[in-house]
Amino acid sequence: MTEHLAPLRSMAYPGRVIIIGAGPGAGQVMILYAITGRSPSSQARRLRLEGRSIWTEPVDEETLRQGNPELLVYRAMAFESGVAVSNGRQTEDIVAALRSRGGDADPLPMLAEALLGWKYEPDAPHFTPRISGCVQGGGRAGLSLIRRGGTGGADRAVFSWELEPGRGKFIATYQGLEDNPLPSFSGTPRDVEMPWNTARAMAEAVFEAMAPVGPGKDYRVSVACLRADTGDLSNAEVHIINHRERNGRNGKNG
Repeated sequence: MTEHLAPLRSMAYPGRVIIIGAGPGAGQVMILYAITGRSPSSQARRLRLEGRSIWTEPVDEETLRQGNPELLVYRAMAFESGVAVSNGRQTEDIVAALRSRGGDADPLPMLAEALLGWKYEPDAPHFTPRISGCVQGGGRAGLSLIRRGGTGGADRAVFSWELEPGRGKFIATYQGLEDNPLPSFSGTPRDVEMPWNTARAMAEAVFEAMAPVGPGKDYRVSVACLRADTGDLSNAEVHIINHRERNGRNGKNG
């Protein structure tokens, strides 16, 4: 069912990916975080469910030390009264903002304020953007992109919308081209269809959509999908696929 993810399928190397949307049933929130990597240190990771959080962690400590642990190890997703997701340690500031503002806050100013202290990643020459998102009770969602501007400053964009059944939006760190340096994602979040009713089905579809076409290098590292009801975002079904293990871990966290 990769035709529903055509914008993602067309990207040779998206970097990190966040998809936020809703399944076809009423009140179904679906949030997905995916990691692709080209370097050995980026490949030497997996996603792990712990309590109400999904963490990145090393699978090879020696290889991971060749990279920057500050950029490679972090809490990618947290789900309490709201859901926070990002490609870095800025997740913690989004969690704090969700707690302080409550589940009914507008995602647009909440994300903008929570991320004021963050810039793009200091990984020259790519200067990887920081991508972040949130979902709040009642089905309000937001996405944020912080990328390097032409003069070296941080270009910031925040988007918010009401979730619609069977529809979603995604954002990535890169445009998908394998240039050097990697061109950052730009523009508005891309629209995707979301016909899946379970976290496992969506995780498998995204994992398949990111597979290389032909003999190309397989950059897939991990995919984690969360499905919850808008009335109780803390009680979530989670499915994780780690490429090196290639067996999803799923369960109900209540």
